[in-house]
Amino acid sequence: MAKQDPTLDTLFQALADPTRRAVLAHLASGPAPISDLAAPHDMALPSFLRHITVLEEAGLITSRKSGRVRTCKLAPARLREIEAWLTPYRPLWTREKPRYSQLAKSLYAKPSGT
Repeated sequence: MAKQDPTLDTLFQALADPTRRAVLAHLASGPAPISDLAAPHDMALPSFLRHITVLEEAGLITSRKSGRVRTCKLAPARLREIEAWLTPYRPLWTREKPRYSQLAKSLYAKPSGT
């Protein structure tokens, strides 16, 4: 059985939910208040805040409260850990690209003599 990495498990579990991935995508353009992050999602604020908690516990975001406004910010260092985990697998998908290209060319090539 493969050795489990609890840190990676936490990261991938946090990324498994589409709402949390949408929050990260929103934060990629800069910090945002929770009200802005919650607006596009059709859920009660307490439910949305659970998603924020999961992202914070995974270390993917940080938040800061100023007065009544809580602002979230992306924490890119944790994303680098995922990239580091994926790096050994990169040759698997980059090696396949030429084969797909050759297949596409053969499928769309005009028959000779036309």
